[in-house]
Amino acid sequence: MFELAEDILNETDGKICKHCLGRKLSKTIEGVNNIERADKVCSELNINLDDVECSICDNLFDKLNEDLYKKIDDKINQLGIEFETFLVGSKIAKDIQKKDEDLSEKFDLNVETIKKEVNRLIGLEIWERYDKEAEFESQDIVFSIDLINEPKVKIQINPLYVEGKYNKLKRGIPQTKWPCSKCKGRGCEDCNFTGKQYPESVEELISEHFLEITKGREAKFHGAGREDIDVLMLGSGRPFVLEIKEPKIRYFDLKELEDKINKINEGKTSYHNLHLCERRRKAEIKQSSPDTYKVYNAIVKCDGVFDADKLEELTKFDEIHQQTPLRVLRRRTDMIRIKHVLDLSYEIIDKKTFSMRIKTEGGLYIKELISGDEGRSHPNVSEVLGVNAICEQLDVIEVSEK
Repeated sequence: MFELAEDILNETDGKICKHCLGRKLSKTIEGVNNIERADKVCSELNINLDDVECSICDNLFDKLNEDLYKKIDDKINQLGIEFETFLVGSKIAKDIQKKDEDLSEKFDLNVETIKKEVNRLIGLEIWERYDKEAEFESQDIVFSIDLINEPKVKIQINPLYVEGKYNKLKRGIPQTKWPCSKCKGRGCEDCNFTGKQYPESVEELISEHFLEITKGREAKFHGAGREDIDVLMLGSGRPFVLEIKEPKIRYFDLKELEDKINKINEGKTSYHNLHLCERRRKAEIKQSSPDTYKVYNAIVKCDGVFDADKLEELTKFDEIHQQTPLRVLRRRTDMIRIKHVLDLSYEIIDKKTFSMRIKTEGGLYIKELISGDEGRSHPNVSEVLGVNAICEQLDVIEVSEK
């Protein structure tokens, strides 16, 4: 049982600490930890490794002391952060890691690396001191411990993700903040030095309240598509994820905040079913699948009297070929997209106006479906009716769940 221990001691000329010796013996000698395994070796071979200068780690483990944990505590208090889950990462000199790896290779040992032991020991101490859980998949914060010279402590505060749905009840509000077209967000006379094209957005009307309560650095809005600035978002709402970067406060009454936000923004926007979610939802809600759809209500205005009998032909719309609309060409790739109309019904308002309820695959441009966009959308309402038609008013009625 102790042959391997003797071989390692001979290889290192006895210059090996209990942590490094115990770590290499983790598969051969029983013990609750590496120190206990090394103590068994010391007792069996009648040697003392208490004050040895370790040729493997350069006595790195002596740095895991009260001074280090005071630095961790000071950093937590300095940032004023709340957390329930954490992860530990460490920075260790490359030559130390190399010596540790070489010793394992020498004796063909598949054991824990020195870096993993350091991270584990620091994690255990944090768990005991703060009663918080180590979490490898998704954690509130990450401790980064630099042990190359004098120990340094950094804390990475991971984002907070809030999922929900929003309704836009007033026209003229963009989904996200628009930088001023003149100054590109720097601030000028045209934008009253706000740096914004529009005074408010769906994003800002919710994010300012989350930043206030979480003391976060920044918020980013991720929507399941977007409606034009002059379009209402009605029905059950459009799914979104709000990402709060570096939130110092993570635990608060989400329903109470939702009610407060909706009361303040009454008549403009509303936000529903707010709940915490995982990071992956940020990407998932943006992905379109063949099953996703949107339902719109459009008021169509024609420049002449239309033939009411031709309206029935609109209900036969199916495959639509749309080249990137002229109005978004500056920010979208110029290409032809094939989308489908899933259902369409209409109601005549007067000789030049009718309403149209249309269910489509996500990504179909409704305004261009109506106008034709100089022939870039085919078929389209204008060509079917034989008169120029425009979308005078558009509302999103439903956005399907992802």
